[in-house]
Amino acid sequence: MRVLLTGHQGYLGSVMSPVLAAAGHEVVGLDSGLFADCLLGPAPAEIETYAVDLRDVGLEHLAGFDAVIHLAALSNDPLGALAPKLTYDINHHASSRLGGLAKDAGVKRFLYASTCSVYGASGGDGLLTEDAPLRPVTPYAESKVRVEDDLLALADDDFSPVFLRNATAFGFSPRLRADIVLNNLVGHAYLSGQVKVMSDGTPWRPLVHAEDIADAFAACLVAPRDAVHGQAFNVGSEQNNLTVAEIAAEVVEAVPGSTLVVTGEFGADPRSYRVDFSRIRTALPDYEAGWTVKAGAVELIDAYRRFELTQDAFVNRFTRLARLSARRADGTIDDSLRP
Repeated sequence: MRVLLTGHQGYLGSVMSPVLAAAGHEVVGLDSGLFADCLLGPAPAEIETYAVDLRDVGLEHLAGFDAVIHLAALSNDPLGALAPKLTYDINHHASSRLGGLAKDAGVKRFLYASTCSVYGASGGDGLLTEDAPLRPVTPYAESKVRVEDDLLALADDDFSPVFLRNATAFGFSPRLRADIVLNNLVGHAYLSGQVKVMSDGTPWRPLVHAEDIADAFAACLVAPRDAVHGQAFNVGSEQNNLTVAEIAAEVVEAVPGSTLVVTGEFGADPRSYRVDFSRIRTALPDYEAGWTVKAGAVELIDAYRRFELTQDAFVNRFTRLARLSARRADGTIDDSLRP
């Protein structure tokens, strides 16, 4: 298939692009390049690229594609809270507009990267299926809910949107993110010897490796239409439903000599949820999210050592909010985050 991959120069896109190419697809990227130089280790192989902001995409960028995989977004809760208008402009309005353009261009399948954060403050310890009430508590998560609704309204016999609600990602990527929970905790353990938990450690988090996310999208891309059309799928595995304290304990075990420090200064996080992942296994019988949190922590510490991660890069290059703030300050992007 000829596939347009938005956000291919981001954390997930840098892992997904090689997976799609290895499966035999012709992959074209679309990215404004905000994080293209945020590399740890060798860069991924270059692919044909549309260097364009998501808000500026035109019908000409969608012509000739069989499918779109849409990853591009302002991609974490602190950034969304800092700039909620930009979050809605990019994550909601530009994403929904992209779906409409894709349909007009004759794209058959549109795979949308949503999030398990849509379950938000779910309350209780029960496993949440895709039919659970959506209770987003941040602009980032709310934008994902709105786009799911908008894309579903476009669905018809010729246009199949699919919503992949990824658990919180972890694992090494050439374009690392240090502001997601496991990557962050392993980084602190490597650089300071401490695994620092700022909350009280009680919130539940479902986690999934970046490679398992890439494999889920690759499987959905070629699945029978009836198996995925208009469906939402939680992406991850039940074994990785852990509390923040349990995640931290896995990091202490993976990084010899590190110690656990629970400050509790941020109190209890209202974002707490455990997730059921059985639907994606039923729809895609050959798919399984196999990475454990422990294996991911080992992979990360090995990569941090191999590529000599520094404190400055950890804080300033691989933390999304800090990186964009620095680029605004030095004038390489404007206040709307356009280059």
